[in-house]
Amino acid sequence: MTFNSHLFRPKLLDCLQGYNRQRLGQDIGAGLTVGVVALPLAMAFAIASGLKPEAGLFTAIIAGFLISALGGSRVQIGGPAGAFIVIVYGIVERYGLANLILATAMSGVLLFLMGLFRLGSLIRFIPVAVVIGFTNGIAVLIMLSQIKDLLGLKIVSMPADFFGILNALGHHLHSANLAALLLALASLSLVVGWLRMSRRLAETPYRALSMIPGSIIALVFATLVTWLLNLPVDTIGSKFGGIPAAMPGFQWPAFSWDSARFLLMPTLTLALLGAIESLLCARIADGMIGDRHNPNQELMAQGVANFVTPFFGGMPATGTIARTVTNIKSGGTTPISGMVHALTLLAVVLVAAPLAGHVPLAALAAILMFVAWNMGEWREFLHLRQYRMPYRITLLAVFFLTVVFDLTVAVEVGLVAACLTFIYRISSLSRCEAVSRLDHPSLAGHDHAIQAWRLYGALFFGAVKLVEDIEDKISTPVLVVDLKNVIYIDSSGADALMNLIDTCRKKEVQLIVCGLLHQPLDIARRSGLLEHLEGRLAPDLPAGIQQAVSLTARRDQ
Repeated sequence: MTFNSHLFRPKLLDCLQGYNRQRLGQDIGAGLTVGVVALPLAMAFAIASGLKPEAGLFTAIIAGFLISALGGSRVQIGGPAGAFIVIVYGIVERYGLANLILATAMSGVLLFLMGLFRLGSLIRFIPVAVVIGFTNGIAVLIMLSQIKDLLGLKIVSMPADFFGILNALGHHLHSANLAALLLALASLSLVVGWLRMSRRLAETPYRALSMIPGSIIALVFATLVTWLLNLPVDTIGSKFGGIPAAMPGFQWPAFSWDSARFLLMPTLTLALLGAIESLLCARIADGMIGDRHNPNQELMAQGVANFVTPFFGGMPATGTIARTVTNIKSGGTTPISGMVHALTLLAVVLVAAPLAGHVPLAALAAILMFVAWNMGEWREFLHLRQYRMPYRITLLAVFFLTVVFDLTVAVEVGLVAACLTFIYRISSLSRCEAVSRLDHPSLAGHDHAIQAWRLYGALFFGAVKLVEDIEDKISTPVLVVDLKNVIYIDSSGADALMNLIDTCRKKEVQLIVCGLLHQPLDIARRSGLLEHLEGRLAPDLPAGIQQAVSLTARRDQ
């Protein structure tokens, strides 16, 4: 294994082979388009997370550039994502901004190690029910958190918990701002209306207009209306003092170790959520362009980005589906388009930062409402009847726990529930059957002397009761156990077989084991079980029964 070609090899290196001027033009065009799309989303995600709008922009610039330059996908765009809003807001609320920097950097280390130790493919084992449950739950919380700015409520600080948010909204409903509400509704109508209109424009000579994102149309409209009519609504300038027209320097956080020691679970949640989002996004992109990403390289790139970005005023980052799809539809073919997207945002910050002060928060809330609605997979609730009860319970439990309690708790409970469901399903597929003389005529006349059993499936800790049942039913001098159809044995299964050997020895029963092959044979050898079975093995069930018949004949003599 060489370091360059296997351990750490960004997709960019492969894409540069045969790169030409035409592809460069496509990537620049796509990068400029994605940069425009990312502009309002980056600010909106940061504000919804309890941070200043520039945190989202700095993340889109720094993390977006690093993820594209170092990642394992040709077209994936990285940056701040809606999935992080809930967990980031909770960390800021409970532990402060300094510890968010620490948690993000620690999650970056975990992501890099996951990629380094080739764990990228393991993310695919997270059940769909868990992913859909917390995705829909996050979408509900995002929409709920935007009601404040959508209505223009005068709430100084929003709580992080579900019931606290409802209580705060209820107590301040009287402070609703009609101008903010009308502006938000107009912005939301523009986003939805432009989405439908752009599909029609794509089939006309004005196709270029269809590439302009609805979020930018709504943002420009709302900003101009607010500025020209001098509407009494909160803006980025009135709330945050605008956006600095320069990139930040390195910031070492003054965090407290007393609070940092409680960051383990939030850090794990950030890392797991970032890995799931980025790899799901990369798989969707693969399906659209007919390519295959490198999941381990992608995780290492995500790790580098999340370790570096928070020390320069950023927030957690991951692969983003909306911006990645926009990149593909705009003609992006290599990671260069993602790097151009980051440079486009950098130019906006350096040149047009003063204009951002006039952007109304109500318009950003409307855009986030639209993003959250598209983020959720609401049809899955309607299709629940098609699935088994464990799937329904897991999905609904993760959804309600995400909304009502905490995303970390929801993921933990969801994974535990999914594991228990999986164990139950696999154990129910494992079975034990008695072998009769109808199956093997050679057993005829030996019912009083020979018992034969055939095991199927996996003999693991959830299915050892099958072996224990055989122990309880021993009633003959010779016992034959066929393991040919057992595909897997764990240490608990090997221990159960060892106990069966001891029980047979105590009862003076001759035990014959048949068909020990592949993984079961390997675990038997490594656990020492094979030594105890010496002289008691048969290659298959017919040979085992023949050996049992011979033993019975000798005993009778």
